[in-house]
Amino acid sequence: MTSHAAVVARGMGTCCISGCGEIKMDEAGKKFELAGKTYVEGDYVSLDGSTGNIYGEAIPTVPAAISGEFGRIMELADKYRTLKVRTNADTPKDAAQATSFGAEGIGLCRTEHMFFETDRIAAIREMICSDTVEQREKALAKLEPMQQGDFEKIYEAMDGCPVTIRFLDPPLHEFVPTEEADIKALADTQGKSVEDIKAIIASLHEFNPMMGHRGCRLAVTFPEIAAMQTRAVIKAAININKAHPEFNIVPEIMIPLVGEIKELAFVKKTVVETADAIIKESGTDLHYKVGTMIEIPRAALTADEIAKEAEFFSFGTNDLTQMTFGFSRDDAGKFLNAYYENKIYENDPFARIDQNGVGKLVTMAAELGRATRPDIKLGICGEHGGDPTTVEFCHKVGLTYVSCSPFRVPIARLAAAQAAIRSRED
Repeated sequence: MTSHAAVVARGMGTCCISGCGEIKMDEAGKKFELAGKTYVEGDYVSLDGSTGNIYGEAIPTVPAAISGEFGRIMELADKYRTLKVRTNADTPKDAAQATSFGAEGIGLCRTEHMFFETDRIAAIREMICSDTVEQREKALAKLEPMQQGDFEKIYEAMDGCPVTIRFLDPPLHEFVPTEEADIKALADTQGKSVEDIKAIIASLHEFNPMMGHRGCRLAVTFPEIAAMQTRAVIKAAININKAHPEFNIVPEIMIPLVGEIKELAFVKKTVVETADAIIKESGTDLHYKVGTMIEIPRAALTADEIAKEAEFFSFGTNDLTQMTFGFSRDDAGKFLNAYYENKIYENDPFARIDQNGVGKLVTMAAELGRATRPDIKLGICGEHGGDPTTVEFCHKVGLTYVSCSPFRVPIARLAAAQAAIRSRED
């Protein structure tokens, strides 16, 4: 499997068949032809992602669940493994699904996905088009209660298990409209001309957005974004702790794309000042942690310095792999087949961690981080977290947990147990 989309689909528990060369697609007509039959929008088809079979009808399905002998195997796996298994989840539904599969927390909750919902995209666009800090704060104030509500639901779904919330990561151009009608509507609501809005959109263009104005760089440029997200995280935790004292939630706030300790210190100052003020006003004694993702090679190389500010590391192996190899996971599929055929690469580096390169950076960062902060939590939250070979590597390095998509949690639990047993035998 070389398509990263297929890897992600598998992690989502969504059937996916890639490389179907015989299919004739007509996107404009919203139809496709396969095996002499034409299917139009609204027709039912069923996919078997394991065999690659496509059926021209709706076949009854049942939800995936752990039971019977499989459940017994999972119980045995939990008995032997030492590595914790968390999940990557952005919604209460995903969180509940992962919990049913045995997840022990959320290792990555992406906050940006919450902004794309219909009732929120208008507010985020208003923020992007604002000319002053005051205007941005006014727009963000509309988002805050919505995001707080999301966090409350996720905290409740996780029953007090740890939740790591990553602050806004993608570049802002992903949130702006592209259709003329949407651009005009935004101009009308903002009291600006269509030309003004188009100029703002054009100003957000980047030649390489993956390495551009995103992650902590957004929080440095617009601290008010980090302040709003901090308020939402802390208020949500306070409310749920009051409703469920047995949970004792300790929010884990994760700052993405840090490559320099001064970046993290700058953003952390905003987070701490905002959080402490809310906690003091509430009269509670809520504790929280601030950490970072290690996804830039420089962050791994200077992990001893970064650990002075970060209370935990989470290795974002998707971006760390991209930046270490120097190619994009979205474009690599165009040439990686030639690398496999010629035995240059044995495996997809985005599906199984490259232990000789990326793995060395992870090992180095873990050692450097522990040297500065012996009790530092170390996790991994890329797609690699559900790959058995990568899980064994994480066990050997001594990470605290792996985090993967909900449907890969059972795989990670079993792989962690197998790694623990093998290490005993060695």
